[in-house]
Amino acid sequence: MSQFKSFLLVLFLCAFAPLCFFSRAKGGYLYPQYYDYSCPRAQEIVESIMCDAVAREARIAASIIRLHFHDCFVQGCDASILLDSSESIVSEKGSNPNRNSARGFYVLDEIKSALEEECPNTVSCADILTLAARDSSVLTGGPSWEVPLGRKDSRGASLSGSNNFIPAPNNTFQTILNLFNRVGLNVVDLVALSGSHTIGKARCTTFRQRLYNQSGNGQPDYSLDQSYAAKLRTRCPRSGGDQNLFFLDFVSPTKFDNSYFKNILASKGLLNSDQVLLTKSEASMELVKEFAENNDIFFQQFAQSMIKMGNISPLTDSRGEIRKNCRKINYR
Repeated sequence: MSQFKSFLLVLFLCAFAPLCFFSRAKGGYLYPQYYDYSCPRAQEIVESIMCDAVAREARIAASIIRLHFHDCFVQGCDASILLDSSESIVSEKGSNPNRNSARGFYVLDEIKSALEEECPNTVSCADILTLAARDSSVLTGGPSWEVPLGRKDSRGASLSGSNNFIPAPNNTFQTILNLFNRVGLNVVDLVALSGSHTIGKARCTTFRQRLYNQSGNGQPDYSLDQSYAAKLRTRCPRSGGDQNLFFLDFVSPTKFDNSYFKNILASKGLLNSDQVLLTKSEASMELVKEFAENNDIFFQQFAQSMIKMGNISPLTDSRGEIRKNCRKINYR
């Protein structure tokens, strides 16, 4: 046990170490001041439009953070998730993790349109999505951080990557951790980034098996509080109601805080991928407890992990392009 606690201490020290905001990427650097001269109002414009969008619909903040996550885990943070299908592209929007659930594209279209008017051919869709994710946290009461900038947009998408590399709600803990490790993220990042489930909603189809048939034996998931499960069953039947929506954090569903972790400790994590953070790994269990006890530590680590995720395999210099329209590549 003492060795394990020492391991956790080292993990935390590494996680909370000061982060250099000049992030090395293949072919160039990302840094927060990237648009200071070429488009000085870029961040102001993103924030203003996100503020209006969240005021209209609080859920959009969670949707934008999810888009950023689903973008970065496929082929890096390159805005490939924003591309529509065309003659040369099969969109990631049709993948199993995104179909009927990825949303918020219209907000990014609005931001891109405003930025093209302000400073044409300058701000990438990949940077727009990364900034919008940060603003989604701030506008719902969560942490802020400086976003390293300078990403370029991809000229393609990967439907197979989207199907294979995005963690699913019913994955095992080890499968989820393996997918995080694949892109250079660790168990601290996994638990911290899962904390984004403090806002947003999930469909009945994403957790139905926990209510009725968790292990294929016709029995529910008994790691889920049964009074909570009974309430969920009223709107998530054995069949039908697939698209019925439920708050991921029923305590403070539109406020970014650490209630998500407190819910998990009370056996009221909605998704299987939420509850396994407590039940299937001692390392993640200790992190859940730490974040539940200390909101400031959660906020600090969430910001660090979001920066780290935003630095996954960005395209820089001539390795990508600045799309004029986030939904399609530029045709020469």
